[in-house]
Amino acid sequence: MVRVVEGDLLDQPVDAIVNAWNRNIIPWWLLLPQGVSGAIKRRAGTQPFRELARVGPMPLGTAVVTSAGRMPYKGIIHVAGINMLWRASEQSIRDSVAHALARAREHGFHSVAFPIIGAGSGGFDEARALEVMRAALEAGVGGLEVTVVRYCRK
Repeated sequence: MVRVVEGDLLDQPVDAIVNAWNRNIIPWWLLLPQGVSGAIKRRAGTQPFRELARVGPMPLGTAVVTSAGRMPYKGIIHVAGINMLWRASEQSIRDSVAHALARAREHGFHSVAFPIIGAGSGGFDEARALEVMRAALEAGVGGLEVTVVRYCRK
């Protein structure tokens, strides 16, 4: 089941959330907190990012699971949705969704919340990114409950 809601990714009642990340080449502590990653860092603390740093560079479109730090989730799925020029593509969005779903299944998560991958610092058109995500989710969601969250300030 896939649903799209407006709100805050970090307020979703799910097992895991997806962090739209970069390729993990620049150390996390050098990056200024912004967007989804910045919100996660403020609420979860640095533990998930310290775990992510141990993974090393991530190929574009791949996904890695870390703990959720101080947040109540079972994990955070970090996807490498943007390239070295901080741009997303249809392929990087599709691959990120597919790999995030695979990691969710591997870790026994039953429900996952996604931001709109690539639409923030990735510079991709939000409406088109959502279309690409929906198609990828419909193709691979299986028995997972998936929520796509369109960010909306309260």
